[in-house]
Amino acid sequence: MLEGLSFGWRTAVLTVAVMQLVILAAALALTLPNRSANRTLAALLAVLALMVMPWLIGFAGFYDKWMWLTFAPFQITLVVAPLGWLYLTALTEGRWPLQGWRHLLPAAGQMLYLAACFALPFDAKMAWAERSSGTYQLITSLALLAQMAGYGRASARRLTAYRQALPDHVADTHRYAGRWLAGALAALGLLFAVWASYSLWDLIAPLGYVNLMGLYLAMAACALYLGIEGWRHAALPFPRLADLAPAATPDSKDWTALGREWAAKVRVEGLARDPELTLARLARRLGTNTGYLSRAINQGAGSNFASFIAALRAEAVAERLRSGDQADLLTIALEEGFGSKASFNRAFAAALGEAPSAYRRRVSKPEKRSKLAN
Repeated sequence: MLEGLSFGWRTAVLTVAVMQLVILAAALALTLPNRSANRTLAALLAVLALMVMPWLIGFAGFYDKWMWLTFAPFQITLVVAPLGWLYLTALTEGRWPLQGWRHLLPAAGQMLYLAACFALPFDAKMAWAERSSGTYQLITSLALLAQMAGYGRASARRLTAYRQALPDHVADTHRYAGRWLAGALAALGLLFAVWASYSLWDLIAPLGYVNLMGLYLAMAACALYLGIEGWRHAALPFPRLADLAPAATPDSKDWTALGREWAAKVRVEGLARDPELTLARLARRLGTNTGYLSRAINQGAGSNFASFIAALRAEAVAERLRSGDQADLLTIALEEGFGSKASFNRAFAAALGEAPSAYRRRVSKPEKRSKLAN
């Protein structure tokens, strides 16, 4: 049965990638937190794995041995960009947008066309493949380029809005926007750039089967990155964009005084040490609502929530260093609520004007502390 097939390095590399993508897609589909987003990403990984499949089996000689595989509906290219946007939307909103399924209609039409062609009698199928391949490639390539531009722009706008709203509601913004969302969008953007280059090149001067291998290696690499990082962030409690909208507050209160009062309470009770601290959680602990607390921080502390908490954490670390705490800097930072070394270094430098290690060296010398005091 395997006579006439050849399993070379191309088939081996793509097989390993597809197997890993299937495992990651299954794991994501079964993860309950962020269920809508994770299932969308699982579908995207499955689609990208299927996109690679014709090259995986083609290099092994499947299409030469079993020509009836022509038109097998593996490559549904018009679903990739919409699924990428739907994943970003589901992650930032908790669900797909209303009637989000409509964005998949072009892909459904493409799949129905391929399935209908695949079901044709063999001779009719091969004749139609000879006549229609050029036109089909032109239409789908142009549609794909349009989708890349449209959904890419929409995704970038959503990410920008999300990143702008986060600092007023969460303490460690980099956990949600700075790392994964931006990374996912960048990976898809890079894939689309490579894909567009290959598509345009192939339209102008057909590259042939072997010369398209680079595109499918890039596709497999991008899919693996999305799958691995998506799995790492699968259970992260992403705040919903709709919940980040500022609440209306009255003008009759002394927001500056309230801000100072609540800042003092946070400092005294060490509430900033909570690594999962959000505006809503802090508001509950202070016995107020998010609208009041946000306005008090903005006017009383003159900053957003993330900067406010970061400054309190940095001050707490500085106080421990001044008292002679000999623990490792990162250990102290984590104990005071910072989520990473990078966020700690940035916040400390912004609040104290120098790097944590330089500050420790300076305050650890009694003679220098004496000079500073005088």
